[in-house]
Amino acid sequence: MPEEAARLGPGRMVLVVGPSGAGKDTLMEALQDRLRGRSDVQFARRAITRQADADAEDHDTLDRAGFERLVSTGEVALAWEAHGLGYVIPKTCDAVIRAGGTVIANGSRRVLRLAERKYENALVLLITAPVDILAERLAARGRETREEIRRRLERADLEPENVTNLIRIENTGTVDDAVTKMMAVLELSGDD
Repeated sequence: MPEEAARLGPGRMVLVVGPSGAGKDTLMEALQDRLRGRSDVQFARRAITRQADADAEDHDTLDRAGFERLVSTGEVALAWEAHGLGYVIPKTCDAVIRAGGTVIANGSRRVLRLAERKYENALVLLITAPVDILAERLAARGRETREEIRRRLERADLEPENVTNLIRIENTGTVDDAVTKMMAVLELSGDD
């Protein structure tokens, strides 16, 4: 059987990625609000091997042993490791895709190739902004010094290479403008 025929579909996996300070979480929350009530769109709730943090993404928490077990048994839609943490997109998302729906997930560059191989329709939304705007936003958080921010942005991979189905969303205007762009590229309206 050709590899293409083995990929999961007919729905699609949409992975939202981008550097710190680009506004991924803000835009995903606003997009979720705009699409509330749509039965054909599901926002994945990730599980991460860290404790919940009010200043970070709302997520489920799992320990390292739980992460290893889920990955080794294949009980995940997607999983990856970054910054010493394990991340899981739940297996229930695959059922949505099999049924023709759209799953939107906070992703990582580390999992883009795997998603491309696994799903018939994998789409990447790269949320980004010019480096000076990223630096301003990171400084406003007050979590890092200017030097730490400079080093973070120097080592950041701001533009993934050789990623098929990548759509760049420049987040320099209002949240509403960026969400409208996201909905247009996803060909979604606010109605079911």
